[in-house]
Amino acid sequence: MPTEFRNEPFTDFSKEENAQAMRNALEKVGAELGREYPLVIGGERLTTEELSHGYFVAPTLAEAPATHPLFAEEMFVPIAMLCRVKDRKEAVRLANDSNLGLTAGCYGDEEDVAYFLDNIEAGVTYVNRPQGATTGAWPGYQPFGGWKGSGSSGKGIASFYYLAQYQREQSQTTVE
Repeated sequence: MPTEFRNEPFTDFSKEENAQAMRNALEKVGAELGREYPLVIGGERLTTEELSHGYFVAPTLAEAPATHPLFAEEMFVPIAMLCRVKDRKEAVRLANDSNLGLTAGCYGDEEDVAYFLDNIEAGVTYVNRPQGATTGAWPGYQPFGGWKGSGSSGKGIASFYYLAQYQREQSQTTVE
């Protein structure tokens, strides 16, 4: 059984739901990334002190070519994929070249932001958010739903009070 999370302000790990979810995260890192491409950081199970009784995995940053299959997979594990691009047009084209479109985010100046928001194909977007683009929306402030094969069921509506938010095509959050 997984141990209970103690609501402490940790920011350097991800608690997986159960042993299978942890194995899934570690398998993605080991089998699909670590052997072929060097990891920038992370990729291991955390077992020190209070983390030893749960399913904790260090967040992982991996650099690979844009053709790597993990760029096209909705993983829900603590892995961020990185690939270098020549400009914002290429970055957005690569991001949109997917059957998925739950959440997307970018950091940039006013021109980058405008281009991103006008062209990205995702249901929840974040711009210049210090926490990055997460897989969740801000409850009560924006709807949670994706484009394409991501989150298109509308299950997260909560109540009819939120219905108007779900009638929008895309939620855009810019942090200044």
